[in-house]
Amino acid sequence: MRSACLAFAEVDPFGALQEKVGAAVQEWLEQFRPMVERGEQPTLQQLSAQFTKTRGELLGGCLKAVVEELYRPFFNETTTSCPLCDHTLHRKRVDAKECSTMQGKLDLGRPYFHCPPCGWGGHPLDVALGLARERHQYDVQENVIRLSADLPYEPMAEHFERLTGVAVGAHCAHATLNEVAKSAVLEEVVPSAEEIQKRIQEAREHSDSLPVLVIAVDGAHTPIRPAGKRTDRRGPGEWKETKGIRIYLSTDDDRIVHLASWHRTGDKKEFAWDLKRIARRLPKTDLPTVAVGDGAPWIWKLVTKLFPGARQVLDYYHCAEHIHAAAKAQHDDEQKAEEWAEATLARLHLGRVGPIIAGLKRMHPRTAEAKQEITKLIAYLEKNRLRLVYSDCDAEGLPKGSGAIESANKFIHHVRLKRSGAWWLKPSANHMLAIRCAIYNGTFDRVFACHVRLQQQLLGY
Repeated sequence: MRSACLAFAEVDPFGALQEKVGAAVQEWLEQFRPMVERGEQPTLQQLSAQFTKTRGELLGGCLKAVVEELYRPFFNETTTSCPLCDHTLHRKRVDAKECSTMQGKLDLGRPYFHCPPCGWGGHPLDVALGLARERHQYDVQENVIRLSADLPYEPMAEHFERLTGVAVGAHCAHATLNEVAKSAVLEEVVPSAEEIQKRIQEAREHSDSLPVLVIAVDGAHTPIRPAGKRTDRRGPGEWKETKGIRIYLSTDDDRIVHLASWHRTGDKKEFAWDLKRIARRLPKTDLPTVAVGDGAPWIWKLVTKLFPGARQVLDYYHCAEHIHAAAKAQHDDEQKAEEWAEATLARLHLGRVGPIIAGLKRMHPRTAEAKQEITKLIAYLEKNRLRLVYSDCDAEGLPKGSGAIESANKFIHHVRLKRSGAWWLKPSANHMLAIRCAIYNGTFDRVFACHVRLQQQLLGY
């Protein structure tokens, strides 16, 4: 009977695969033999826990059987051609490699070949399977990065092993994310012009009136520490500004259709270069366009240059903060300060910027601090007079606040980078921001595919 099965397998490759997978399943089932023989009746929870604990053995065994059958010629080959000079090569040895996958571990014996004339050496099976150089294969790496983008590395590693049975250390996760993030450049993270155009077209088709294209810029602060040296103590950290841009559509039913986000810790020159590259991806459109930002003059100079057709709006919430700061400094009574601030904001909504500035100039500051805040507010309003168009925004249904970019700041930046006690090296912070932007933009799959291609090129695949 055994010889008949072997003879059948020789003419039926799938029969051989069934036999190998069956053997793997049979080996895994042996763990339950004592339970059956003793008549034990564990609870469903206990059985599920046992399956979770040992599923890597089952699925890893099945995966190995499938790989060995599908790639049988690569396992058995004794000669091959050199990919560089086409010389006929003879197998030198068989090298073992432990592969960690989401399905479990499998040990592969890969024939090794070497070409003395040109110096090439490698495993053809690695190329055929697209194996990663590391023990953890690409499916593990991808899921580790996605989870690391949401959780600190140590609890991530703990949860990942508990849920998947795959042990990946915190240090390994950190190194993997930083390596993959090298492929998370702006050109890969920000959706392409075609993708943005498609999202705009879909939004227009589902909206009764023209959506508003909004370009919002705002900053956050990241806890950055200097790199430590082997013998010297690390210096004190400091908070560095991270600039973020979010481009989205505001529809007539108050929906936000996300188009693109990009955040990075850097200087003005770096941000200007990023913003310029993003602007190139925006298609020419007849949509009403609004640029919302705080009062930084250099930001408005950039916006004017890169988005000349955009209507500029000073972020209402930043403006309100300045007004409340002046009110608090001028009035020692909290209620009076609140009443004055609300009355000033109401006049802003009526477009009475000139009278507000004139009133501020007539005020008699009660303290040096109040004088300083009032002077700052006057300068702030005068510099942004043409951007204080809140009444027009209300009438035309245009956004006047930075809620959408603040939301992006919170989701992309704050929840991961501003955790209690967290301090980042600047490159690591930007790597994390790039990965989180890619996930938020829906471009992470492209980023990871780019990483895989680069790794395989380095390996000579």
